[in-house]
Amino acid sequence: MKKLSLLLIFPALLMAQEKNTSVAPKQQGKYDTNKFSQMYDLLATPNMFRTASGAPGPAYYQQQADYKIDVELDDKNSKLTGSEIITYSNNSPDNLEYLWIQLDQNQAKANTQSSLVESEKINQVLPLDKFASDYLKKDLERGFNIESVKDAKGNAMSYTINETMMRINLATPLKAGEKIVLAIKWWYNINNYQKEGGRSGYELFEKEGNKLYVIAQFYPRMAVYNDVEGWQNMQFWGSGEFALPFGNFDVNFTAPADHVVDATGELTNRSEVFTAEQVKRYEQAQKSFDKPVIIVTQAEAEAAEKGFSEKKKTWKFSAKNVRDFGIASSRKFIYDAMAVQLGGKVVMAESLYPKEANPLWEETSTRTVAHTLKSYSSHTFDYPYPKAVSVSAEDQGMEYPMICWNFGRPDENGVTSEQIKNGMIGVVIHEVGHTFFPMIVNSDERQWTWMDEGLNSFMEYMAEQELGTNFPSRRGPAKNIVPYMSGDQKFLEPIMSNSETIHQFGNNAYGKPATGLNILREVVMGRELFDYAFRTYANRWKFKHPTPEDFFRTMEDASAVDLDWFFRGWFYSTDFVDIGIKEVKQYYVSETPTADLKDVKVRKGRFGYDKGPFVYLVAGDNAEVSASNKKALKVEDVKPLADYVNQTFTAEEKAALKSPKYFYEVEFNKPGGMIMPILVELTYEDGTKENFQYPAQIWRKSNDTAKKVYATSKAIKSIQIDPKLMTADIDVTNNAWPKVEEKSKFD
Repeated sequence: MKKLSLLLIFPALLMAQEKNTSVAPKQQGKYDTNKFSQMYDLLATPNMFRTASGAPGPAYYQQQADYKIDVELDDKNSKLTGSEIITYSNNSPDNLEYLWIQLDQNQAKANTQSSLVESEKINQVLPLDKFASDYLKKDLERGFNIESVKDAKGNAMSYTINETMMRINLATPLKAGEKIVLAIKWWYNINNYQKEGGRSGYELFEKEGNKLYVIAQFYPRMAVYNDVEGWQNMQFWGSGEFALPFGNFDVNFTAPADHVVDATGELTNRSEVFTAEQVKRYEQAQKSFDKPVIIVTQAEAEAAEKGFSEKKKTWKFSAKNVRDFGIASSRKFIYDAMAVQLGGKVVMAESLYPKEANPLWEETSTRTVAHTLKSYSSHTFDYPYPKAVSVSAEDQGMEYPMICWNFGRPDENGVTSEQIKNGMIGVVIHEVGHTFFPMIVNSDERQWTWMDEGLNSFMEYMAEQELGTNFPSRRGPAKNIVPYMSGDQKFLEPIMSNSETIHQFGNNAYGKPATGLNILREVVMGRELFDYAFRTYANRWKFKHPTPEDFFRTMEDASAVDLDWFFRGWFYSTDFVDIGIKEVKQYYVSETPTADLKDVKVRKGRFGYDKGPFVYLVAGDNAEVSASNKKALKVEDVKPLADYVNQTFTAEEKAALKSPKYFYEVEFNKPGGMIMPILVELTYEDGTKENFQYPAQIWRKSNDTAKKVYATSKAIKSIQIDPKLMTADIDVTNNAWPKVEEKSKFD
């Protein structure tokens, strides 16, 4: 039997590309380590509370806080007065010496620590009202006024207020497995959020004197106690939102009789607060699955807003297994609703809005709520609550269980620009979506903003794209995060940073994690593996308190995809993606060896070398032009190869053999520190294209370069990296061969 002969293929250098250093940042990311090392150095040690798989452990526990709340709105004075009874269950294995309660309204008090930490500068041009409020007027009286804290027997309890936190000093520790009941009375003045800022408050319609209230953080709220850090009693500085335990709420809200009210939970006295006709309309809405039914009409709202009733109504709401409570109240509200079928239950999608929001809100809001519930449920779990409410509150975008405030209205003539409409749709999807993250999958917003905002922005992106309208999503597409990731490293922090330490809050906590999840789904894992793992995370941690480690571990555990390199780079560093084509060589067939290959030895098996005889295919012409000028391989001209083929394969097998004529060796480089798969598109001279994807592990043995060989039957005209801009590559000038010359702005 004739010994196997070897083809030697020789190169002709087609192109070498140098990095365009003017585009990329001068400094690489802040975290430098072995890019593929496992994250044992970064993740908390698994234990009986939280397992190595990312699931809750056999000893997992969480506390419960149940509330009975009575509040009254003084519309004339914009004041809220309330009392609550809290039943707190200590389900932890620990005896608690004290309890911590959040007083978030105190963040608005004059001279709080949160106001003092902000840098200040002189604004040389100020509107008159702004100058007056900043320098002439006294500080407004804001924050909680605690009138009393008592135990179940009516005895006064000792407490200490530290800024936005109140410590209840227990006479005896609350033992593991025990409950405690305490009663608190308070009041506070409600803020005009458009002038003073804030996540809740009132919007003033100056022409008529009416107010639209969106009320939240309105009651002293129990802080979280858990296995991760004990009490989460970090002060509310303004950016980091909230960490709260689950519980059951019964809330009585008293307002002027001409107000329309909605809130977290089910309304239990509908017939007492609505007219018989309005109740009938609501019952129709419960059976309307294709369009909203208007329950309080615009004509009814316009009639109500002309008067200021001296009478009162009490609206009664009950909510089970929620972490918070929000209320909307105004005599200006139009109210519509429709039914949404989710699994085996019907959920109500609802909207409240003033006439100033029409026609946009009547046409769009409730339908968008319904779409959001369907989209999010399909990717996680069926929405478990009885309703989801969207409230028109200009300059707001804030979420609470079952209810949220959303901006976006037409101009004074009722005309809505595409920008305003798309912004309104986007914020409705986002804020309704927050009921899933973090109102159900209850992460710690005070510490990790990205766990709710980032995951929710990713879900928002999918819901927007599922509208089928080519929706111009802001966050999610990889190319949209490039300006941020290519920015000055002095103003970038890893995603895994506390909420209060972030320079570019929206990009860091919303945009970058949303983009990262989109890249995982579309590039790294594929939709099937990603969707299964993401759904597993959502279901493992619904109605529980997950940490970042629980998310990272679950995504790997449920997919069998090693993602440590991705989480390490994308979440724990500020590395950026930049992959380029460094060099392209074409190899072609010749019949004689070059001098350096005359005595070549080729490894045969693990231990030996093949000494020949070889078939030498040496270089032909050395032209540096297109590949079509190169000599093509003709198998019949290379006798040893032809002999081998004839002796080895049957006629049928020979007919199935490939016949490559062109050989290319492409060297990729990685000026960026962030590991990423290489996406390559080849365009042949006949105009056809072929795509290849190489996993991130191609960089495992070299952080700088990687090579791939293409044996083709057609000449390659061009090579493009990441042609669809799916990896957030910050510099595309090194992505093409031949290099594409960019036109100047004067061309």
